[in-house]
Order: sequence, then structure tokens, then C-alpha cells
Amino acid sequence: MTPNFSEDLSAFPPEQTVFPIAGTNLRVLDGDHPLLIANRSAIRENWEREIAANPALFDGRMVLQHRLKLSEEGISSEAHTVPFSTFMWWRRQPDRKGAIHLFAYPVLESSDGALVAIRMGAHTANPGQVYFAAGSLEPEDIVDGRCDIDSNMAREVMEETGLDLSDAVAGEGLYAGHVRRSVSIFKLFRFDMTADEMVDFIGRHMLVADDKEISGAVAIRSADPAAQPYNVAMLPIIDWYFNR
Repeated sequence: MTPNFSEDLSAFPPEQTVFPIAGTNLRVLDGDHPLLIANRSAIRENWEREIAANPALFDGRMVLQHRLKLSEEGISSEAHTVPFSTFMWWRRQPDRKGAIHLFAYPVLESSDGALVAIRMGAHTANPGQVYFAAGSLEPEDIVDGRCDIDSNMAREVMEETGLDLSDAVAGEGLYAGHVRRSVSIFKLFRFDMTADEMVDFIGRHMLVADDKEISGAVAIRSADPAAQPYNVAMLPIIDWYFNR
């Protein structure tokens, strides 16, 4: 029996567990997200507080999931595009009900067995946090009504690091994990560069990049969760990678 779409993740493996998936089918529906419809005033008021604290924030549009299902075919979802302010309000709610944040995570491997991540700049929504070069799904990732996660990963890595995923060897298969109603879908990409070479390359890219979102690159050489101020979505992935 094929699982039905659900607004929760109770049918998924436990939080902070890495598990393989067969693929994705991420539909984007017309109209406003039910979360936005029900909370417009609260979202607007929170956004005023957000930009008062950080005027560099931009209320662009992104894809926010409404319902998901996990089956033998992989992860399917129904989503809507929303202003970034909707996501910022949602992530501050204790239970985060009404939506699910799904994003693609390109995990960059070096030739000497490290992982390479980036540190977010002080003016971003996640200042100082370390995670893999990635970003929320956006309208430009939608092709024929569905999100193209490969396009999203390639664009985000190029923008933030200058690295071209077509120069890497992609690992076989997709994996996923989730925590606090955020679902990460990730794939490994191995570059023919040492971790130090990749960090240096990203540092040079930062000098000429139009988008100054990151403050540096980080080589990860162990599963120690305290080695960096990791975004919580990173922890199960680095644990899985270094303890396989």
C-alpha cells in the first residue's frame, strides 16, 4: 500500500537518522501556502522584527513544503512558493506545525577523505553556523511544476564556493535525514582536490563573488559534533560519513 501524503513525518525513520531514498518527486502547487494564509499578520509582524535586527535580510521567494510522503519511490511532496518571511516566522514556532522545510544538501568530499563546508556570514539568517554549501529551493529550481534538486545543488555550490559539481564524481544514490520538521536530501560529490586545496579555492572565490554570504570554508576531518558550530542538520551526516 502506497503511503499517503502527511503533514507530519511520523512515517519517516527517527530524527537524525541517515537513510537511503530512491528519488524525489517534489511538486509545487499554485496558490498560497495554507500556513501563509492562516498567519499573514503574525508573519508580517515577525518580519518587521527580523529586519530591524538584521536589515540585510531579503524577503525573496522560496519553496516551502506542505505535505510529504516516503515510499519505495522515494520522497514526494506538495509545496507552495512563499516569501522568505513566512519561513522565518515558521522556524521560530516551538512546534513548527503547518509546514515542512525540505532542502538539497550537496556533500563535498576531498581527495584526502575530508568534507568541506562553509561558514555563514554575520549578516545572514544563520550567522556563524557551519554547513554544506546549500540553500532553500527557489522558484528558479522549478521545472514543469517540480523542483529540480540537481540544478539547485549545482547553483548553490557555484554561487557560494565557485566549485563546479560537474568536475566532481557524484556518489551513487540519494540519502535523507530530518530534524525538527526540516528534511535534508543529500548526495556525495568527490573532488580531485585535497581539503586544503578546496578551502584555498573557496577563499579565492570569496574575493570575487558577487554574493558575500559566507565568511570562509571549513575542512571537516572527524565526526566530533563540537569541532565547529554546526547547523543541526549537519550532525547526522558527518556522523554517518566518518563512521560508515
